[in-house]
Amino acid sequence: MTDMNKEAISVLNDLIETSKDGQEGFKTCAEDIKHPELKTLFVQRSADCATAAAELQSAVRSMGGDPETSTSVSGDLHRRWVDVKSMFTGKDEEAVLNEAERGEDHAMKAYREAMEKINKHNLVGIRDIVERQYHGVQRNHDQVKALRNQARARS
Repeated sequence: MTDMNKEAISVLNDLIETSKDGQEGFKTCAEDIKHPELKTLFVQRSADCATAAAELQSAVRSMGGDPETSTSVSGDLHRRWVDVKSMFTGKDEEAVLNEAERGEDHAMKAYREAMEKINKHNLVGIRDIVERQYHGVQRNHDQVKALRNQARARS
């Protein structure tokens, strides 16, 4: 396996963890929210993250690598912190949306860093998939932020 392949696989495996974190994070949001439309949105976003992870895993396999299959430790810790925090603050709409936005901030950062590595190491073979998924993360973030702002304005 070439060094370029190893670097590409490393970048993709990092994004698989990020996608798995998003999948679990949105699933948790769906469980915590009472508003039926938001619950549906979070369930769909969780499924979208699962699809993104599966696509990245397939790309890793096609390069001869072993794809990541789990969430990150930091994502697990964040979800546990949210659970503890919600015991004290309640699981109101704005609080859940705040945590969803925080998760999407993390995902955007991870995808930006991946794009920097792709450009630095000229990993053109994975640029399209990562860039397309990054735009999806941006859309998710913007939608969650707008919903959070609406919830904040109502409170």
